[in-house]
This record gives sequence, C-alpha cells and structure tokens, in this order.
Amino acid sequence: MNPSNQPISGNDLARFSGPNTFMRLPHAGDLSGLDVAILGIPLDIGTSCRSGTRFGPKQVRSESAMLRPYNLATGAAPFDSLQVADIGDLAINTFSLSKSLSIIKDSYDAILKHDVTPLAIGGDHSITLPILRAMARQHGPLALIHIDAHADVNDEMFGERETHGTVFRRAYEEELINPYKTYQIGLRGTGYGADDFTEAAAWGFQQFPAHELWHRSLAALGAGIRTDIGDAPVYLTYDIDSLDPAYAPGTGTPEIGGLTTPQAMELLRAFKGLNIVGADLVEVSPPYDTSGNTALTGANILFEILSVLPGVAYR
Repeated sequence: MNPSNQPISGNDLARFSGPNTFMRLPHAGDLSGLDVAILGIPLDIGTSCRSGTRFGPKQVRSESAMLRPYNLATGAAPFDSLQVADIGDLAINTFSLSKSLSIIKDSYDAILKHDVTPLAIGGDHSITLPILRAMARQHGPLALIHIDAHADVNDEMFGERETHGTVFRRAYEEELINPYKTYQIGLRGTGYGADDFTEAAAWGFQQFPAHELWHRSLAALGAGIRTDIGDAPVYLTYDIDSLDPAYAPGTGTPEIGGLTTPQAMELLRAFKGLNIVGADLVEVSPPYDTSGNTALTGANILFEILSVLPGVAYR
C-alpha cells in the first residue's frame, strides 16, 4: 500500500503557511478509503473552571505544522501504510452542552459506518462520553486507557450528570467500558473526599497515581497494560493535564506533580500492538499558554498515538 495522503513537507512549503489541518494533511469530506480520520471537537461548555478548550483543535493543528512524518525514535512511518486525513470540526452547539453531546454521538455513528479509526482533538473531556457511546455500540464494552490527573468519576457537578468530571462514572454505569480493563494513569492532586479515587477502584478500575510514578520509566507499565488488554478493542483518551504544568500549563485544571513528556512518550510507545479503535486528546486550553507549547505538546502526543495504531509501518 502506498497512501497518497501525506503531510506537506516543510521543504516544499514553509511551516508557517499552508492549510490549518493536522500536520498539514489533506482535508477530506468523504471518509471512503480512509484508515484514520482526525477531527476537531471545539467544545468547552462542559468545563468546571477555566474555559478555552474550544480553541484547542485550531491551536493543536497550527502547532502540528512543526511535525515531520517519521518517528525517528521508534521507526514508525504511519503515513507510509495508513491513509490519514483531517475531516474538520464537528459543528457543536456552543450554547447547549446536552445538544452538543448528542451531535458528537450522532456524528460518530456516521463516522463509524466507515472502516476508519477516529482521532479527536478536544475540547474538554466531556466529549469522550458520547464518543464512547458510539464506539461501544459498534464494539461492545471497550477496554479503556485513561491518562489524566483526574479520575472524572463524579456523580454530578452543579447538579449536572454529564460534564467533563463525570465522564467515566457514566461510562461505567452505561456499560460502555469494561471496568476490569480500565486503566487510569497519572491521578493526583487534592480531592473533595477520601474516596474520590477509591470508589472507582472498587468497580475494577486499575489506577496508577502520579506519585507512584515519579522518577520511573513508564515503559514497563505500558507493556503490562498491553499484555493485560490483549487483543480487546481499546479506546485511548489523553487529557493534557496528566502532564505536569511545567510541561503543559495551558489547561483548565492543572495539578502539580504530574507526568513528564518523556514518561508520556514511553507509555504511549509501549502500546504498540494494541487494538486501538479510537482515541482523543483533550483539555488543551490555548489562552493559558500563549507560547503555544501546550498545543505543540498535544500535537506530538497525537502523533505518538497515531504511530502505534494497528497497521502502522515501521522502517
């Protein structure tokens, strides 16, 4: 296979110009023939504190112009074997969270009629619930890798049951995920009660708090998760606030003592071989990092995820 969709080279067109698609890939309106569809979900009305993630997809795409198509550390060459395109942003309702979540679910139902792996750029973490609703409808309860500072298992927030902090309680209740193959990595910070994390552990969630990961390589952890999941379909959701704010300050709910970028890369690279059927990167809030570094980091995280998808060629 020799896919025709390739990122525009920085030697052909300066990186500060060209289309504002992820890695300056072609934009596609038709999903036929695609292996991977990258899309933006510019939503931040599910947040509980600092907003701004509605600007995440545009800024991540902009910073992704710095990326080149080959992963020199791992040898991954995703564009040599997969047909990848950017399909644009979902037209969410900026005045209604409930309507937006329905739009996301319906959009994913349409996307998944094609044999394509969707990679979403958020947006706040509330986007993951309707995505899982659509994914589970096709695959059944999914294995879940959730990399985040927060467990997002609140019952409600300000009386609302669907927000960025309630996603994985709803997913558990609705049996969208397999609780015994759910892994939460990077949890930390202060809480409202002593059982903020432990309740989900009782459901079967496997939790790896950040303080237990300090000064450690995460390659072995990733390999253990890969072995535990086996060939089950898995959804990967990456909240940028899993990283220490020294690396990613541009997010709505930063927590000190987080993962480093090398740890994140080790972890993601260890997932090579998993049956990843979808993924998202969420909670990049550009107004809180005017340097663009958080969005640049997010773009690299997405490229690392793309590099471990099934079918990726290695050189």
